[in-house]
Amino acid sequence: MPTDQSEQLSSLYGRWSEMWRGDFSHARAILAPDFVVHQARPDGSDSEAIIGPARILPEIEQTMAAFDDITITVDLGPIVDGDLIAARWTMRAAYTGGIPHATAPIGTRVAFSGHDILRVADGKFVEYWTCTDILDGLAQLGAVAGPNGPARH
Repeated sequence: MPTDQSEQLSSLYGRWSEMWRGDFSHARAILAPDFVVHQARPDGSDSEAIIGPARILPEIEQTMAAFDDITITVDLGPIVDGDLIAARWTMRAAYTGGIPHATAPIGTRVAFSGHDILRVADGKFVEYWTCTDILDGLAQLGAVAGPNGPARH
């Protein structure tokens, strides 16, 4: 049986998911000023170099600029354990262009998955660990060679 805290954190994750669908209206209400992202970056950059909403909102905007007709489904979770929330998700979208080296035509449908772990303190997200199968998404766009080769045209 869910506890009140579990329900509150699940609701907070729902607002997180809305943010990834383009609703930034409550971003500052759910992200701590010292919010930190822990992420392996394909370009080798330090994911912790910038903190707070200024770190994550441009990444969401970049995603939204490269894709249209975005749907994000939560496949598992959110699972709440103390001050941590975890979920597995899948993003499906249509490519709109702009990803370096991509050879796929505009409109190519892609789908890739990932998972999030977020830590909450004082009702806001303070840390974020993410693992996204971005290489699968890039392979579908022909931007990198994947196990099935570049995107088919």
